[in-house]
Amino acid sequence: MLHIPAHDRDGTRPRMRAPGLIPFSLLAVLILLAALPAVAASDRAAPAILDMPDVEAADFYLFRSYEPGRDGFVTLIADYNPMQDPFGAPTYFPLRSDAYYDIRIDSTGDAVEDLTFRFRFTNKLPVVVPGTQGLGVPVPPPDGTFVPVGIANIAPFGPGAPPPPPGGALNFLRSYTVRVIRGPVDHPTSVDFLSNADDGTRRFGMPFDYIGTRSIPQYDAYAAQFVYQVNIPGCSGTGRLFAGPRKDPFAMNLGEFFDLVHIANPVGPRAAATSSFANKNITSLALEVPISCLGAGSGGVVGGWTSAHLKRTRVLADAPTFDAPWVESGDYVQVARVANPLVNLMEIGVYQKNLYNASQPKNDGQFLLYFQKPSIPVGIQIVAGVPPPTNLPRTDLVALYTKGLPGLNQDNSGGEVLRLNTSAAATPVAAQNNLGLLGGDGAGWPNGRRPGDDVVDITLRMLEGALCYQNLGLCQPADAPAGALPFTDQAWVEASQFPAAFPYLNLPLPGAPNRPRVFNAFLSGSPAASGVCTGLLTPSLDALAITCTHNLPGASVAELVQGATVICQFATAASPIQAVCPLTPAQVDALQKQRLAVLVASPAAVLSGPVQ
Repeated sequence: MLHIPAHDRDGTRPRMRAPGLIPFSLLAVLILLAALPAVAASDRAAPAILDMPDVEAADFYLFRSYEPGRDGFVTLIADYNPMQDPFGAPTYFPLRSDAYYDIRIDSTGDAVEDLTFRFRFTNKLPVVVPGTQGLGVPVPPPDGTFVPVGIANIAPFGPGAPPPPPGGALNFLRSYTVRVIRGPVDHPTSVDFLSNADDGTRRFGMPFDYIGTRSIPQYDAYAAQFVYQVNIPGCSGTGRLFAGPRKDPFAMNLGEFFDLVHIANPVGPRAAATSSFANKNITSLALEVPISCLGAGSGGVVGGWTSAHLKRTRVLADAPTFDAPWVESGDYVQVARVANPLVNLMEIGVYQKNLYNASQPKNDGQFLLYFQKPSIPVGIQIVAGVPPPTNLPRTDLVALYTKGLPGLNQDNSGGEVLRLNTSAAATPVAAQNNLGLLGGDGAGWPNGRRPGDDVVDITLRMLEGALCYQNLGLCQPADAPAGALPFTDQAWVEASQFPAAFPYLNLPLPGAPNRPRVFNAFLSGSPAASGVCTGLLTPSLDALAITCTHNLPGASVAELVQGATVICQFATAASPIQAVCPLTPAQVDALQKQRLAVLVASPAAVLSGPVQ
């Protein structure tokens, strides 16, 4: 099986996204893994970012807006602080107030930013009693001592909630500004701010994390209040702005890859596995700007990336407060970076991952070896016997990452940036192909990137030479014997899973009510066979949709059982198994108590395991 690093979620802590390839021996797997990043969590490809999750860049999106009526705009989305559990109480997931979060655009093809949108966040506690920060309650009520509470809110808030108590309901106030920097950031030609088109203010509110349905009864209407029409200095027309929690849009079968590439069929069904990010949230910075605002040259191509920056020196405080948990000083240093998906995780050697996160696109010549002679296809050959492309140096990958593709988005800048040809029309959501260019949809990655682009599958295929089949003049089909194989990590993503309007990403998952719905079973019992099952309990709590893969020869029976009682018999025992088992309330109770099991049997052997 093959692993393809997940996306560099901003280079900072590149999100680990890896696919799989083909069966192989344990020794071969170890050899392959030795050539890959030694990491276990998504987006943590660079070791230095592990201690700084709130400035970890996960993903970057750049695309012509495909919302009806917005064809004159480009949308930019930078996702930070990935792998958020919805129940992350009591402070949840604020972005850091002492950091710069940049979205940078190169419009002249020299790998140097010409336009930067710089987000800076502020986190505050309300003050109800002078000299004391935060909301509180009287102890004892109603007229006792005011005691600050240790939770994020003291009452419901937002649309559909009753009027808040005096002092407000939310105990953690978040806001931000967006600077507009023209020219290189180290010697800009101008600096200004985005402003609210309705009232001219420069500070914008940010929705709180989705605590739960009791605290925020109508989160959709609540979050919609934080989508702003904005004026962009130096640009005609208004843009749109949003910063806040969203459901993580990235899709990848991450866990199975790191289990020594334990993917059932890397050239099989593309929707056979659940994304490892299906139950995670993320923080998104989204901005929609008029195309003319980006200042693209005559070819219409712009390059984009996102990066995060912290002050150079930090000293921990002996008496930390909410506002000053430490003392920071010095200049700002880049700690995270992401443009194209998967780059830091997939291509860059472990010993240079931190350096890559700290580097500028104009200096990417120092990483050219990783694109000219990538190690992943060799690892795939070792474990799967798949011959790698023979066109070394890999002119196709060098073009993909550092120059752009001929006839599509070429700028020859030499920097690893996400390139978008702003002259190319957007593809309507219903017509988008999640394989982008490889699927005949030139408005998808690598021409920009949209939420519904399956960048893991695309990357796997391009590593094996799929671009040699695109008539780009970079290489020929004969250079890539495996370049036409349909490699997949089996985690499906497509445009229909997302809203077709700004900010294009789904609402975050709520932290409550707590209804655990994902279950797993690991099957054993035969020395020569094993299996794994994943089940999803329906929202109505009356059925379990289950998928199992196994390697038991001649399997003839597959069941969901409670002791000796058969709850559900699957229609087939052949791997992969897919079934929906209706459940009574008593059986749901047994499921939650881990009293159900999956059984797969052949005339010669039995595999079984509890559903947990």
